[in-house]
Amino acid sequence: MCGRFSLFASGNELAERFQLAESPLFEPRYNIAPTQSVAAVRATDAGRVLARLRWGLIPSWASDPAIGNKLLNARSETVAEKPSFRSAFKQRRCLIPASGFYEWQKQGAGRKQPYFIRPRDGGLFAFAGLWERWHDPQGQLIETCTILTTTANEVMRPLHERMPVIIGAEADALWLDASASADALRALFVPFASEGMEAVPVGPWVSNARNEGPKCLEPARA
Repeated sequence: MCGRFSLFASGNELAERFQLAESPLFEPRYNIAPTQSVAAVRATDAGRVLARLRWGLIPSWASDPAIGNKLLNARSETVAEKPSFRSAFKQRRCLIPASGFYEWQKQGAGRKQPYFIRPRDGGLFAFAGLWERWHDPQGQLIETCTILTTTANEVMRPLHERMPVIIGAEADALWLDASASADALRALFVPFASEGMEAVPVGPWVSNARNEGPKCLEPARA
């Protein structure tokens, strides 16, 4: 699964990696948590743009927005069939940039050690995402998103059985292509190459979702 991540790249780095129409103004975030605003790359007639979406997908037909709190992640194996996701999978796909993500490993006496999983080359991950539009009873538009997951690779397996679906730059266009076939998209739902990432133990500061800043990345004390 993916329940916490970071994005602290510059606007120019984001524009270059995702071929954005323009370089966005962006405030670095080190501890992005569910229900918060996240950056998402979407394809438009004018090119790719960086949008702000609330993390936790609310289907267009939902009567209660609280359902979004349960739809932070979508299993890639069933995303095309699940009522909550199938419409977005067909028509509203996005890329969610991340400098890395966090996972907690259970240890003795109820202790959990947080790890920061990051690209080994220091670049950016691109999570496969879906987005939706929902209107509240007053007619206000809320745009939300979810992150797809797949089985863990060798790096992630000691920490969790699931991990985000990570899209390589060469497949960005395919994922964002509204005309792409379901079979072509499913081919992307494979674990990210283990040699392309590393898991680094960090201190307990990040475990509190209210904490923010570079301190979230401080190495764990021996």
